[in-house]
Amino acid sequence: MKNKDSIIVITGAAGFISSCLVQYFNDKGLTNLVLVDYFGSEDKRPNWENKSYLEKVDRDVFFTWLDEVKPDIDCIVHLGARTDTTEFDYAIHEALNVEYSKNIWNYCVDRNIPLVYASSAATYGNGEFGYDDNHEIIEQLVPLNPYGVSKNEFDKWAVAQEKTPPNWTGLKFFNIYGPNEYHKGRMASVIWHAFNQITDKGQMKLFRSHNPQYKDGEQLRDFFYVKDLVKIIYWMTEKMIDGNWAEEKNGLYNLGTGKARSFYDLVLATFAGMEIKPDIAFIDMPIDIRDKYQYFTEANMDKLRSAGFADEFYSLEEGVSDYVRNYLSKNTYY
Repeated sequence: MKNKDSIIVITGAAGFISSCLVQYFNDKGLTNLVLVDYFGSEDKRPNWENKSYLEKVDRDVFFTWLDEVKPDIDCIVHLGARTDTTEFDYAIHEALNVEYSKNIWNYCVDRNIPLVYASSAATYGNGEFGYDDNHEIIEQLVPLNPYGVSKNEFDKWAVAQEKTPPNWTGLKFFNIYGPNEYHKGRMASVIWHAFNQITDKGQMKLFRSHNPQYKDGEQLRDFFYVKDLVKIIYWMTEKMIDGNWAEEKNGLYNLGTGKARSFYDLVLATFAGMEIKPDIAFIDMPIDIRDKYQYFTEANMDKLRSAGFADEFYSLEEGVSDYVRNYLSKNTYY
């Protein structure tokens, strides 16, 4: 980035992905960061307390702060959201994932600020229309839960807008895993759960398949290491701030490896990272998520590659090994 003094807003900064992004920006020499989130959760404090930043702003007063301070912002990276897929009160998702995002979009439009925001692969539902990040299918998509619905509703709204930020991208995250997710509990990645179960009992329990097309443990997802994700966001942000992001590149982008892998493979990689002999058992999937469960996801990554991102991604085995050996085993943060 040409100007290391660029002011960049990062929402969701106390959370998993955003806190990793803050650290990546810090490692690139960027510290003029405005961190936005609810910072009252003590279990999230280690995610942000040792990062370098300009200002920390509570999400509930963010727009008031903008009006009062009038900062000269170079880019907003909006990753903050209610991400709990087991929260079925759509009003909560609508307020935090749709209306809040519209306010950020409109602020960027009014002040000519580039915007990168988080969408989700949950928008694709069962994948009956494929996993292509083109704009033509978003009206047809049928997400399986209110979280996915809220993300798709904002995508539809954004794509339909005549007035847009000068540069913008909506990023459809697939199954992201990696450090700084200690606080997520039930919603943490399978690797986090596997590490803890194996540590406690020497065994990992996976959900049985309740779909005859998939054997137990062979449900397939596109697992994407967070270190690849933050590298992509930095790359986009740098090009937007430096004026090297062409307007025709604006739009929705998948963020995944482009290669679906099984949960069984994922757990084998976790055992390998822990240097423990695999012991895997199967249990019934909870009723409350059984009919809302994605059995297959795989990102089409052609659009990102066409936009110019050429770096290779971590393989499943490489990413899990790094996560387990350098973070989970040491109980450390990125």
